Amino acid sequence: MTNRHTHDALIIGVGQAGNSLARALAGAGWKTAVIERRYVGGACVNDGCTPTKTMIASARVAYLARRGMDYGVEHNAARVDLAVVRRRKARLVEDSRHRIQRAMDEDENIDFIQGEARFVAPQTVEARLCDGGEQTLSAPHIVINSGARPMIPAIPGLDAAPFLDSTTIMELDKTPRHLLVLGGGYIGLEFGQMFRRFGAEVTIVHRGRQLLGREDADIADAVAAILREDGIEVLLQANTVRVAPQAGGGVALTAQTPAGERTLAGSHLLVATGRTPNVEALNLATAGVDTTPKGFIQVNERLETSAPGVYAAGDVNGGPAFTHIAYDDFRILRHNLLERGNDALPAVTMGRQVPYTVFIDPQLGRIGLTEREARRQGRRVRIAKMPMSHVARALEMDETRGLIKVVVDAESDQLLGAAVLGVEGGELATQLQIAMLGKLPYPILRDAIFPHPGLAEAFNNLFTYNLE
Repeated sequence: MTNRHTHDALIIGVGQAGNSLARALAGAGWKTAVIERRYVGGACVNDGCTPTKTMIASARVAYLARRGMDYGVEHNAARVDLAVVRRRKARLVEDSRHRIQRAMDEDENIDFIQGEARFVAPQTVEARLCDGGEQTLSAPHIVINSGARPMIPAIPGLDAAPFLDSTTIMELDKTPRHLLVLGGGYIGLEFGQMFRRFGAEVTIVHRGRQLLGREDADIADAVAAILREDGIEVLLQANTVRVAPQAGGGVALTAQTPAGERTLAGSHLLVATGRTPNVEALNLATAGVDTTPKGFIQVNERLETSAPGVYAAGDVNGGPAFTHIAYDDFRILRHNLLERGNDALPAVTMGRQVPYTVFIDPQLGRIGLTEREARRQGRRVRIAKMPMSHVARALEMDETRGLIKVVVDAESDQLLGAAVLGVEGGELATQLQIAMLGKLPYPILRDAIFPHPGLAEAFNNLFTYNLE
C-alpha cells in the first residue's frame, strides 16, 4: 500500500532538536507537522536545564548569604522560602515555553498538534488528540524527538513508599527535613547540594565506588570532599536493598554498605538513578524501528533508524543526554535534509566533542578524554594538575575549592581532555575546548597573555609549573 503524504516532514516531540528542526524545515518551505503530547520545550525547558539551574541560582544566593562574614559583610541568617523559589522557577519555565509555542503557532508551515503519537504503518502516524479524536498523518521524513524520563529502579518496597524524582522534587513548597538521594550521578549531586543549601539534611546513597562514575577517581574524590564539607553525608558502595514508608510519614531506606547493613530515615526520598526513553506509546515495531536492549532507538551516525525515512534525535536515541547534543543532532539533520548532506558530505555524529558541566558549586566542567580513558587507549600522556587555591582570582573571590586537570598528548602537545572543578569551571573548560577545536598545543596557552587577575590566567601557571 502506498501512502499519500500529507506533510513533507513529521516531528514527534518538541524538545531542543524537534523545535529547532521544525522551524528550519518550515523556513525552507517544508510543510511540517509537529506532535507534542505534553509541553513544548522538552525536558530542558520543563524539567531540566531551565528549572534546575534557576533553583541552583537561588541555592547559591543562600550559600553566599550564610558566608557573608567570610567577606566582612554582616548579615542575618538566610532563610529560604521554597515556595518563592518554586514560583520564580515556574515563571521562567512558563516564559520559555510560551516563546516556543508562539513561534510555532505563528509559522504558517507548521501544523502543531497536541496529542500522543503512534505509528500505524511505515511513514504513517496516528495522533490521539488531547482534546479528543484522532488524526492520521504521513510524511516521507519522520523525526522522533520524544525524549526520556526518570528511570525508577526495581527496589523492593519502592512502589509502596513515597518518593520523588527529578521532576516532582521541584514542586515542593517546603524544604525537606532530611532528603535521601538515591544515586550519585549529575542529577543526584545537583539536587543534593541544592537542598542542603536550602536547609535540608542530605544523605547521598550511591552503589558505585566513587561518585560520577565516568570521571577520574581524583576528580570524583574531590567532588565528594566538597559535598562532605558542605555537610552532606556521602555513602559509597551502598547497595539499596529495600525501601519502606514510615508510620509517621517519610521513608526508610536500607542499604548494604562496606560497614554492614544500615537503615536511613528520611522525610523525603529522591530517586536519581538514570533515565529511560519515551518510546512505549510509539508502536515502533509497526514502523520497523529497532531499539537497543535498554529501549533507546537505534540510529547510525546520520541519526537514521532501521526504518527508511525515520530518524531519532535527542535523548531518545541513547546518545549523550545533554541539551547541546540534542541541538547538534538538529544540526546534523538540518544539513543532511536541507543541504543535501546525504548526497555529498553528510554530517555525522562520529568524532564530535561532548562537553558538559555538572552544576554543583563549584562547577565541574568537562571536555574530551579523562586520564583513565587516554591511558586505556594506549596513549602516552602528560598531566597538568593544579589546585584552585593556586589561582589568584579564586583566592580573591574566596572560592578556592577544587582543581584543574588537563590531559596532554606527550608527542603532539595537543590537549586531549580536561576537567575543571572550580569557580566557573564550566566556562574555563569551554576555553580549553576552544583551544582543542583550534588544535592549539599547550604552549600557546602557557605563554598567552590573559587579563590579570582573571580565571583564565590560571592556564599560565598550570602549564608552566604543573605539567608532568
